[in-house]
Amino acid sequence: MEWMLMPLKRYAEFSGRSRRKEYWMYILFIVIVSIVLSIFDKMLGLGGGSSITPTSVETANGVGGGLGAATHMGVLSGIFALATFIPSLAVAIRRLHDTDRAGWWVLLGFGPYLVAVALMLVGAMTGQLGLLATGGLIMMVGFVGGIVLLVFMCLPGTSGPNKYGPDPLDPSGAELGEVFS
Repeated sequence: MEWMLMPLKRYAEFSGRSRRKEYWMYILFIVIVSIVLSIFDKMLGLGGGSSITPTSVETANGVGGGLGAATHMGVLSGIFALATFIPSLAVAIRRLHDTDRAGWWVLLGFGPYLVAVALMLVGAMTGQLGLLATGGLIMMVGFVGGIVLLVFMCLPGTSGPNKYGPDPLDPSGAELGEVFS
């Protein structure tokens, strides 16, 4: 349990290194709490869950459900996501530091999506199909970037100290001792 909560104790600490165990246990914690909160959101009527709406083609054909599925975040899930955004970003950056990569690599996972959404919004508002298509291609780049980032998060850290700090697996390292004391 202590590994799951360590990133919360190091809330906005972007320097240093985090080992795989710290990162993946925190991700497990986030997933479990998100599932529980989404269940509470649904039970309490605070939003959440998914809604399936028929598309115009399906309605015209008399067929319901299917392609118009959308997921909505409930109030509790939204508050939790907002509260854990900074520690999630910080632990991802520290994990990249452990693999001797700059924290800017984290943009590979969501940076293209931000650009793509902006392009697609402008394209939809102005009716320019080229911007919509470009946004779609950039989203595919973001998907590939997310896979690359996933591989980086799974790689072992560099042995010994690197330019981002001491090895978190080194028993003589002060980094872990400071967190648990």
